Amino acid sequence: MAIKKFLFDLGNVFFDWNPKHVFKNYISDENKLDEFLKNIAFPHLDMRCDAGIKIDVAVKEAVEKFPEHEKEIKLYYPNHRKMVNGAYQDTIDVFKEIKSLGYPCYVLSNWSDETYQGMEEEYPFLKEFDDKIISGREFLVKPDPKIYELAISRFDLNPNETLFVDDRADNIEASIKLGFQTIHLTDPSIIKSEIKKFLIV
Repeated sequence: MAIKKFLFDLGNVFFDWNPKHVFKNYISDENKLDEFLKNIAFPHLDMRCDAGIKIDVAVKEAVEKFPEHEKEIKLYYPNHRKMVNGAYQDTIDVFKEIKSLGYPCYVLSNWSDETYQGMEEEYPFLKEFDDKIISGREFLVKPDPKIYELAISRFDLNPNETLFVDDRADNIEASIKLGFQTIHLTDPSIIKSEIKKFLIV
């Protein structure tokens, strides 16, 4: 079925987002760094704040659970913007090309409302999307089916005619169950060739 609309994730699709850009300077042992990010930062900070929990609440509760990592936990959000190591120009170029062809383009991103503040001023191309769902504003996160259902309703999407692009396998799997066509993007440098497979111009 022909693609009529596009739905994009932001982190690691448009932006080189990785906490290691920052935390390699604080935790030199790579195994300990991976353990901190996987077991503490991701579930107790990222996912909670992406779901709408206020940063100060998430940080306080994480420190209570992991007092031995108080220093690292308290450094996480003051350094959050530094975790974005710029944008992928290839993806931006593809997005602008799709827009020029008249395709509606939307955002479905797990992102804290607090840390998203200022992104559109720093990266003006974000203002060119037809609409966005930033998870922290909705108190829902991928891969919860409810956030995809919200996108379907709000953006008037027919999943069979919508291409969803995301870097995480669990998010892709959840969207497939709802009928979306998908690109599991693990290498942003190939996005142009991947998207062209779906375009009929």
